[in-house]
Amino acid sequence: MTSSRPSAPARPAPPPGLERLGLPWWAWPPGLLAGALVGIEANMGLPKVPFWIPYLIVMPLAVLVLWRLGRRHVGVGPGPDGEPEVWAGAAHIPTRFVGRADVVRDEDKRVALGPQLDPAAYVLHRPWVPAAVRLEILDPDDPTPYWVVSTRRPERLLAAIRGET
Repeated sequence: MTSSRPSAPARPAPPPGLERLGLPWWAWPPGLLAGALVGIEANMGLPKVPFWIPYLIVMPLAVLVLWRLGRRHVGVGPGPDGEPEVWAGAAHIPTRFVGRADVVRDEDKRVALGPQLDPAAYVLHRPWVPAAVRLEILDPDDPTPYWVVSTRRPERLLAAIRGET
């Protein structure tokens, strides 16, 4: 049985060479500033604690959150059995189970992630990535009707799914 839902016990590592949906450089300063503001608030709320302790705790947490936001990978690569699979974060499915696929950008992306979104769909959305692909899932054992996955290179991803690269 193939499932596009990530499984907790045994999560295979994605193959190398996939697109990383990294956080852009301009998102780091506001994220670190937000961490510093939380440190200031904690410092003001805990007057008997040395001033540097809240920052020692909060700033590494802010860095960890920012780092984790950019760790997801998207692409096509070999699965555990060598068959080509679409990978999106922790989820993966063989390309033979992908039906209709299209690129969604701008207003279409807003609609695809809002009013048209099926609650059973698998979504890997990163707001700082301008485009996404919508992939119909044809696996009869998978309850997921489709995926909506952010990608910076949607045409390249669709070509890889079709086996054109």
